[in-house]
Amino acid sequence: MGWTGKVVGALIGLVAGPVGAAVGAVIGHGYDLSQQKAKAEPRRLPDDSDPAAIGEALFRTAFAVMGHLAKADGRVSEREIDAARHVMRLMQLQPADVQRAIDEFTRGKQPDYPAEAELARLRALCGPRHDLLRFFVEIQMRAALAGNDLQGPVRARLHAIAGGLGFGALELASQEAALRLQQGRTWSGGSAGARHGSGPGAGHGGSGAAAAASQRLRTAYEILGVAATASDDEVKKAYRRQMNENHPDKLIARGLPESMQELAKEKTQRIREAYETICEHRGIR
Repeated sequence: MGWTGKVVGALIGLVAGPVGAAVGAVIGHGYDLSQQKAKAEPRRLPDDSDPAAIGEALFRTAFAVMGHLAKADGRVSEREIDAARHVMRLMQLQPADVQRAIDEFTRGKQPDYPAEAELARLRALCGPRHDLLRFFVEIQMRAALAGNDLQGPVRARLHAIAGGLGFGALELASQEAALRLQQGRTWSGGSAGARHGSGPGAGHGGSGAAAAASQRLRTAYEILGVAATASDDEVKKAYRRQMNENHPDKLIARGLPESMQELAKEKTQRIREAYETICEHRGIR
């Protein structure tokens, strides 16, 4: 039972004498009841925060910000356009959604695109659903890496966007390392070192293979979010947590557009591969 209203009401009423104190206590009692009722009622999210609204905002803002980042250095190259189209292909978009994505990308390239306002709205819509915002940032990182390898003002702009959504430099570094490794294996949009063999140890036979294996292991720990000194149990717990947080069905239930389901599946595959890499290195069965 709450007493704040009764006590305050009675103290105020004492100024008018005993009768005033009694009246003040009654008024305070009503205040306490109203506060108890307010606490008992579940907090309702704004109407705009339902999964469908979140999904629509994620789709629109993802491609608009992609265009905004591509234009960060003053021009949009063919490679950056190809990177955006590659994301569309990964999402397996239908023709109508491809056109919507292109329209948003074009809108994001405009000088008057209100990036800060739209990102603030997206953050407000997602609320505590940081996993969706993390997924959004990863899509931007993927496109920016493939588009211009995060050169020039693009890197700074991406960091500013991620910071505004609540993500720090360490998390971005982990995403970048994982995506560089993946893109270097799978398509020509990867980092320059991965494409041209100019990374550490390139051209030295066994030493190059050893360096690549060492990099894969470091990246695997970053993907799981654990240190290389973590115990086997800590590694297993981190793996289960990452798989649980990034399960495509759960993300879609929280508002991830179904069109991004394939990207979510790809991420869980990346998490699984990271865990298998660590297990192989440690001999975990």
